[in-house]
Amino acid sequence: MGESITYERPDGKSANGYLVEPANADGAPGIVVIQEWWGLNDQIKGVADKLAAAGYRALVPDLFRGKQTLDAKEAEHYMGDLDFADAAGQDVRGAVQYLKGSGSAKVGVTGFCMGGALAILASVFVPESDANVTWYGYPPLEFVDASKIKAPLLGHWGLHDGFFNIDGVDALEKKLNAAGVNYEFHRYDAKHAFANEDSDSRGLPALGYNPQATEQAWKRTMAFFDKELH
Repeated sequence: MGESITYERPDGKSANGYLVEPANADGAPGIVVIQEWWGLNDQIKGVADKLAAAGYRALVPDLFRGKQTLDAKEAEHYMGDLDFADAAGQDVRGAVQYLKGSGSAKVGVTGFCMGGALAILASVFVPESDANVTWYGYPPLEFVDASKIKAPLLGHWGLHDGFFNIDGVDALEKKLNAAGVNYEFHRYDAKHAFANEDSDSRGLPALGYNPQATEQAWKRTMAFFDKELH
């Protein structure tokens, strides 16, 4: 079971998060998990639990400061109020630094939807991250200085994503190629949030859980982290 912790951001302010330790935490690598726009809910805690079961120390920063919702309009409002540069450069970076300072030699970052966009920003703004995985989310591309991305990057994208259009993924690839970034992108015959088992219950036609795509994407993710963080 995980626990709520408080950690320090680079600017000295404190942030909260959900930390799950693996059975053998001594020297285990870490992964920072970034939430969707629903908040730090049981589903994203389950992702952290899954990573801990695979031997990683997993930390989910509470970017909405305790708020979570089942309502898409409210979630959109929370996301709209979020300072993405602050979230990536302070909350996420502080979480990576916390894991490194408490025993993990290497730390990765992964995020979903809104968290996927933040995972890409983290690849730019968190030099301490050793590997980054984005799931169907990217920020406005003018904020992505690909020349600053030094860690390997893995991306999972839905071909029928109504929130993050696949054309934007193609444009992101051009930026990454031009900067010589070490990245690997995979496209799936799926909708947005295809790896969230709660997607079908949200009442949004643009969302759709796809267990086959999810299984394939998770296999690639675990192989990637096993290679880059051990």
